[in-house]
Amino acid sequence: MSGALARPLVLASASPRRAELLRQVGIAFEVRVSQVAEEGGVPGADPAEIAELHARQKALEVAAGAPGRLVLGADTVVVLDGRVLGKPRDADEARAVLRALSGRTHEVITGVALALLTSAEPDLVAQEHVRTQVTFRELGEAEIEAYVTSGEPMDKAGAYGIQGQGALLVKEIRGCYSNVVGLPLSRTWEMLEALGRHAATIGAQRDGGR
Repeated sequence: MSGALARPLVLASASPRRAELLRQVGIAFEVRVSQVAEEGGVPGADPAEIAELHARQKALEVAAGAPGRLVLGADTVVVLDGRVLGKPRDADEARAVLRALSGRTHEVITGVALALLTSAEPDLVAQEHVRTQVTFRELGEAEIEAYVTSGEPMDKAGAYGIQGQGALLVKEIRGCYSNVVGLPLSRTWEMLEALGRHAATIGAQRDGGR
């Protein structure tokens, strides 16, 4: 474990937003994109379970090809009335999603998983999810149309990006801001620190036994 922590983290995601968040706080990493599809999930599953499932699948897949490296997987879902809102398939769906979110509170859930390959099969070493409540202003048709025309909603769960023009749609958030962007930085850092303390404890025990 200590060797894995000494090397840059592997981010199992193509998301430029997650990469930028890690850069902002100075966490060293490299990107190895997972091929796990984010759509769907276990029928009837809680949205948090879906987010954790996808995060776990991504981390384990990439860890299998990165021996001795700690791999971070994450998946963010937007939930309204218990329904997961994925990335819009087209402009019409983006408009419909934004109308549904207008004037209402929804939930953003990010699953985070850390995996490591030390033997034949990669192991999941930590897994969490974080929830944030987001409330939209009442949106007019003209501003919905302008936002959809900007193209920003098209590659984002829930059809908006709070780190971009989508911030103008948000009235209030309760919880972790970076979670809404795509990665709960504070909780992720706590997970990494906990693994570091665990590795240090193991090292101290080994040194004491010599």
